[in-house]
Amino acid sequence: MPIKIRDNFKSLSGSERTAVIFLALGEERGSRLMEKLDDDEIRMVSRAMASLGNVTSNLVEALLRSFTERFANTGSVVGSYDSTERMLSRFLPDDRVSEIMGEIRGPAGRTMWEKMSNVNEAVLATYLAGEYPQTAAVILSRMRSDHAAKVLPLLAPALRLEVIERMIQIESVQREVLLDIESILHNEFMANYARTHGADTHERMADIFNRIDRDTMADIFTDLDAVMPDSTHRIRQLMFTFEDLLRLDRVSLQAVIRRCDTGQLAIALKGAEALQRDHFLSVLSERARMILQDEIENMGPVRMRDVNEAQAEIVQVAKAMADDGAIVLPQTDESDAVVY
Repeated sequence: MPIKIRDNFKSLSGSERTAVIFLALGEERGSRLMEKLDDDEIRMVSRAMASLGNVTSNLVEALLRSFTERFANTGSVVGSYDSTERMLSRFLPDDRVSEIMGEIRGPAGRTMWEKMSNVNEAVLATYLAGEYPQTAAVILSRMRSDHAAKVLPLLAPALRLEVIERMIQIESVQREVLLDIESILHNEFMANYARTHGADTHERMADIFNRIDRDTMADIFTDLDAVMPDSTHRIRQLMFTFEDLLRLDRVSLQAVIRRCDTGQLAIALKGAEALQRDHFLSVLSERARMILQDEIENMGPVRMRDVNEAQAEIVQVAKAMADDGAIVLPQTDESDAVVY
């Protein structure tokens, strides 16, 4: 399936176009405009912004033609949870920001199906009881098997049997149908679940830990694992680091590289281990590989702080693409991941 790239002006909804404009204007100017919206509009634009992912410079130019020169060097904008939260924090109190971001994020997990696999089984069973059996079958088929096994026994016998029959007979589900179901789950179920159960603390800690330097992080995990091993394991699963990019399939890694600024990528690989650098270079065409190698070799020494920041930026690009559905991030405990 071809990688989805947000470069079609007509494909964006009104709230997505607004989100692109706010992001392109920057946090300060964008927040000045956003604070003039009412609560419902803020929620709608924030949700679009958080799930926007990467937007090409061509689309930005189409939306902001009068500012073409200013944004030509920027190239692209990235809509993510972090950028959304920072912008909201400029004009809303912390409790309102937490409420809105909690609704957007929902339970822990990188994809909707991972999030559903972290929802309490009793809550999920109650929700599925009010859905069409076919919809329930699709949801349970896409979730982790261990969690689906906890949910099925809680369904009424007649519904359970019908759902199981449909799960057995289910064939490949069209992408459009899956997207519709994901949208319903996000808008109708996850927002209510987040308001009722609050934000997932492990997801929050994983986001914090992703921003801590590696040496300190290693010490923290050593100490934390001694007192809270289960929480440590869950946080590790939710974290995604530069090293995890090596477990992306070739097509996905190529897509991430194409979205990255070449200069930042060169800095990130300059300070990476040789095996990591070679792996990134191995997925490029010969011409692209020679260009990147030449830039790495000719840039001179770089500070490790700059390397860490560049690597973190590339990770954020990958996470934004995963939120947009362009790639699938591997889980940290996947033992069958392939390194080329």
